[in-house]
Amino acid sequence: MHTSVSEFADQDRHRVALVDTMAALPADHPSRPVLRDEAIEAWLPMAKRLARRYSGRGESLDDLVQTAMVGLIKAVDRYDPDFGSDFVGFAVPTILGEIRRHFRDRGWAIRVPRRLQEMRLAINDAQSVLMHTLGRPPTIADIAAHLRVGEEEVLEGLEGARAYRATSLSAPVRADAAQGTVELGETLGGEDHGYELTELHLALRPALARLTERERRIVTLRFYGNQTQSQIAEQLGVSQMHVSRLLTAALAKLRKHMGPDGY
Repeated sequence: MHTSVSEFADQDRHRVALVDTMAALPADHPSRPVLRDEAIEAWLPMAKRLARRYSGRGESLDDLVQTAMVGLIKAVDRYDPDFGSDFVGFAVPTILGEIRRHFRDRGWAIRVPRRLQEMRLAINDAQSVLMHTLGRPPTIADIAAHLRVGEEEVLEGLEGARAYRATSLSAPVRADAAQGTVELGETLGGEDHGYELTELHLALRPALARLTERERRIVTLRFYGNQTQSQIAEQLGVSQMHVSRLLTAALAKLRKHMGPDGY
């Protein structure tokens, strides 16, 4: 037999009454634990429906349902009808928020600080907005101005974004006629010449700190933002020749402060 509309309405009223009755009881009331369990079970179908909205995005449905249940439990425990919102209006954003946090936290293959995760998301949003408003890919300076943060924070967020996804060592990278498919793990190893640059990287930050603000900005735009001297000149409101002179002077200062082996 099909469930009638009136039966659905009766079920909804029963579910709402469970939560309202529980919320009205003192925290130490003996009936509260039983009502809490009944309320969670009664509203579980709603949590599952919300979890299914996010299926097919790289996380198993079981994990999403478990996450939605955590959000549902938080909603049941925190709901207060005196705030003027009905339970559904309170529970839905609570459950969805829990699911989104799950994606934010689990989506990073390598654990990075939360502020870098949030910066990466903000940079993505800024890039989408600025692409439409500027009609071109935004520069580091454009993104920094849009987010009202320093250019170094944007660069740090972009660097941290590399940890968002890792590639499996078993991923095929090329087909070899003699050995068959070559996996990524087989191509790794050998001498790492990057170690030779360690001292240079350590010396670069204090050397940059000795530049003027304008010099640091030009160096950042040129070598981190990959902008041409003409593009930098347009941003600063000076000639390309002037940018060239400032860049030459800045690089000379860096060589001086980093020592004779810095370059």
